[in-house]
Amino acid sequence: MTDHADLEKLAAVLEQSEDYKVLRRLQPRPCVEGGAGSEVRLGLFVDVETTGLDSARDEILELAMLPFRYSLEGVVIEVLEPFDRLREPSMPIPPAITALTGITDAMVLGKKIDPEEVATFAAPAALIVAHNATFDRRFLEHFCPVFSTKPWACSMAEIDWVAEGFEGTKLAYLAAGYGFFYDRHRAANDCFAAVEILSRLLPRSRISALGSLLARARQPTWRIWAANSPFEFKDILKARGYRWNGEESGRPKAWYIDVADHDKESELQYLRREIYKREIDITPTRVTAYDRYSDRV
Repeated sequence: MTDHADLEKLAAVLEQSEDYKVLRRLQPRPCVEGGAGSEVRLGLFVDVETTGLDSARDEILELAMLPFRYSLEGVVIEVLEPFDRLREPSMPIPPAITALTGITDAMVLGKKIDPEEVATFAAPAALIVAHNATFDRRFLEHFCPVFSTKPWACSMAEIDWVAEGFEGTKLAYLAAGYGFFYDRHRAANDCFAAVEILSRLLPRSRISALGSLLARARQPTWRIWAANSPFEFKDILKARGYRWNGEESGRPKAWYIDVADHDKESELQYLRREIYKREIDITPTRVTAYDRYSDRV
């Protein structure tokens, strides 16, 4: 049988040619030095597998939480032992979900996730991170109140992956870009892959992916609602980056956009000048990592 060292030699030979790229299986990340005098925090990368996309109706099938220690500069110092649990939903798992995740009714039969155990595990975390936090945060806040008390960051939305040369933002694309692969669509595996990606340097800016994420997450943003905007401008708003909120939940049925602090005034002036064609009072909502991606915004 060919041993690992021999396989690495073969991989090195292939990598010398421009005609080949080598993907390696994801390996456990070693502990690194955080730097003298650097303040260290505990992060928690989370991922859920669910019966569907609606956090008000669908249910969690699997929850993984992967704690990792990091410096405020964005260095992943140590990856710790994960929490990974399955849960039996109240209805049979849709076939499409089983095809995607590999989770069957037999696997979750009789399984439960204790919200108190989850709260105890998550309590020490200074930051919660998810790859698509808009999805994960809504499910987890409904499941356990501890997630409403923590700041969140999104490794998919809060790093400009396209500007760094990646063709997409899915974990599998990012992992391939960094030269590794893993067994996808199970919650713990996705967490390990995501933390590995965050530990790497971004290809063009040459700063750590986690450092870039932390810098973006720390900045407040503003949610601006284009309430009662004329219907004929809907395509213009959509092209500008506005999204439609059609849900009930106390928020207006209207187009909205999230902008950085330095873009707030120019966006308000754009709406008054180009959309409403008059002076109008628009009150934006300040959003921080404590409520970003939550149903509460």
